[in-house]
Amino acid sequence: MNKKKKMQLAVDLFLALLLIAVDQTTKYFAVTALMNQKPRVIWDGVFELHYLENRGAAFGMLQDQKVFFVLIALIILAVILYVLVKVPYQKMYTKLHITLVFIASGAIGNLIDRIRYDYVVDFLYFSLIDFPIFNVADIYVTLSSIFLVILLLFVYKETDLEFLSFRTKKFRDIK
Repeated sequence: MNKKKKMQLAVDLFLALLLIAVDQTTKYFAVTALMNQKPRVIWDGVFELHYLENRGAAFGMLQDQKVFFVLIALIILAVILYVLVKVPYQKMYTKLHITLVFIASGAIGNLIDRIRYDYVVDFLYFSLIDFPIFNVADIYVTLSSIFLVILLLFVYKETDLEFLSFRTKKFRDIK
């Protein structure tokens, strides 16, 4: 691994630590200011801060499946780490790096909660559309996953992602 690639991974790590710190800080404030309190209305009829201990996944699915969620998060993080290490050091992959770091940071933020509390702290609620209560890590994962799909469908060509292939050139030429 060359020096530029190591620097890129160091930047990825720094960004991840920063994003995780922001997520954990907002959750800390949610716990200290919102737990056992009435929801705080920020914009009447639209948005409020509402403390919730989420023991499931999105929309409350799969309640009390901590081991499952921890395993899935570890698998996702391993795949992301693999991709980040394999991505060539080229400017065209910067968006991919940032997107994957956001997904990993959100996964780690919620993983910390699951391991620490056995639930994820959620506190952001759009009452206007009665959207499920969520947190900053959920924002990272959701928006960056959407962006990842856009990158894979409209930005990168299949040949741009060949570095992810487990097959070597020798095996591709055999076909």
